[in-house]
Amino acid sequence: MFGAAFTGLLLLIGLFFGARAQKSHVADMERREAELADIILTNFKTLPASHQPPVLVTGSVVIAFDYFRQFVAKIIMFFGGRITMYETMLDRARREATLRLLEQAKAAGAREVHNVRYEFSRVGSAAQHGPGGGAEMLAYGTAVL
Repeated sequence: MFGAAFTGLLLLIGLFFGARAQKSHVADMERREAELADIILTNFKTLPASHQPPVLVTGSVVIAFDYFRQFVAKIIMFFGGRITMYETMLDRARREATLRLLEQAKAAGAREVHNVRYEFSRVGSAAQHGPGGGAEMLAYGTAVL
């Protein structure tokens, strides 16, 4: 009985604080995206002519899989279907990695970033499909000064 109550309490705490943190993070990302909207991002492999040498810029973020999302995802995996909570979380990670890339490009004086690519990897105990862990999203590209 105590174990079920403790599990329920952890789920409620994860739901409350996770939703609160996500809402705050999305608002912060929207503000930063508006500030950096003047920098052009492309996936073109060819760089425009420039008098300055191009610069590699990166942005990386590691996100944790919270207890609530893991619990619900396991239920969905049992029955099948889309795990939209993970989709939302990975979208936030992609946006955050892109913002960090743009901030690095802006600090270097760049107005454009070309050949933008994304890499994803699981880290921590999630790499062994166990509880806990998280994921890293890496964005990288070539900044033109």
